[in-house]
Amino acid sequence: MSAACGCDEPEIRVGEEAEEERERPWWRDRGIMVPVLSGVAFGTGLVLEWTGAEVPALVAFWIGLLLGASTFTPGAIRKLFKGKLGIGLLMTISAIGAVILGYVEEAAALAFLYSIAEALEDKAMDRARGGLRALLKLVPETATIRRDGAPVEVAAKDLQVGQLMLVRPGERIATDGIVRTGRSSLDTSAITGESIPVEVEPGDAVSAGAINTAGALEVEATAAGTDNSLTTIVELVEQAQAEKGDRARLADRIARPLVPGVLILAALVAIIGSLLGDPELWITRALVVLVAASPCALAISVPLTVVAAIGSASRFGVIIKSGAVFERFGVIRYVAVDKTGTLTRNEPAVTAVLTADGVTEAQALAWAASLEQHSTHPLAAAITAAAPGAPAALDVTEQAGHGIEGTLDGARVTVGSPRWLDS
Repeated sequence: MSAACGCDEPEIRVGEEAEEERERPWWRDRGIMVPVLSGVAFGTGLVLEWTGAEVPALVAFWIGLLLGASTFTPGAIRKLFKGKLGIGLLMTISAIGAVILGYVEEAAALAFLYSIAEALEDKAMDRARGGLRALLKLVPETATIRRDGAPVEVAAKDLQVGQLMLVRPGERIATDGIVRTGRSSLDTSAITGESIPVEVEPGDAVSAGAINTAGALEVEATAAGTDNSLTTIVELVEQAQAEKGDRARLADRIARPLVPGVLILAALVAIIGSLLGDPELWITRALVVLVAASPCALAISVPLTVVAAIGSASRFGVIIKSGAVFERFGVIRYVAVDKTGTLTRNEPAVTAVLTADGVTEAQALAWAASLEQHSTHPLAAAITAAAPGAPAALDVTEQAGHGIEGTLDGARVTVGSPRWLDS
């Protein structure tokens, strides 16, 4: 990222500009194409060199060198004037040293490899930002509000605090609010990671993007359509991505002592050697020290590791907001989970059955399973699995957010939440 290549800090883009950036194909992305063209020129130079065309090969190597270096050298020089040292500066010095020694081919290879590694990491960060922006698609484009007693459909972005939203089963909640009427279950897995639908009733707070899975709800908006918890999450994480400092990558942290150390070592080799022997020989050897000390493998391995990590995590629905965050995984030794049940297999199971006198566990489970096999609630599936082969109940009715009732062998059986049964 910019901390390593010395480029300017990326800006936070929103709206249509962000969408255009995310959907732009790689062949139209200058940040990708310049390193690719550098590699093409370098490869062309190798082919020409093998065929004996020395001068065209040298021209191709110079083109590859200039293209690759253009992605990190200007930023490295700007940072140098600000008193900041980074891997980009050392790579620039190494490339210049290789050219002075007459190894333009090696300098072109170094510039290409470093520039393409930086481009890959930038692309990985763009993917993470794209995943964040995809969260905003969880908010529906329209919402139904109650106005003068009648339902009216409005754009979700036009929602205001205090308006009463009507959320039907299967619809997403357009902005944060408080349930005023109705009971239901909300699927919040895309927002909070909660694997089991959350039961809500009047007075409960709900978040933008949650899916209403059961009964109809009336929700009073507590946030505007463009300023809710979901948009705030995206903005905060994008700011964290854009505000990375020099320590945002392992390569730059190592560069702090490495760059001045290598420069001092090369200077000592040139000065002491010149005092004791042939100055031209020892200055050449000092340049060799600079080229040999170039941390090319380190500079390439770090961004490639970040690319692989972010790509793999995104396939599991995990968004890594920056390379700095990814690197911190390496020093984590303990993990504290803030509440019971956060880490689950998303497979509810019956763990205990408490019965009244005269009723066995098998009977209680069979009665419950007879009704629950008509329900789509995740807990219903657990009860049904615990009592396979239970006969199906008749005249089954389900009340969203409460429970289910039916007739079994002529008796009325009710299964539901303790609050409902108590009432």
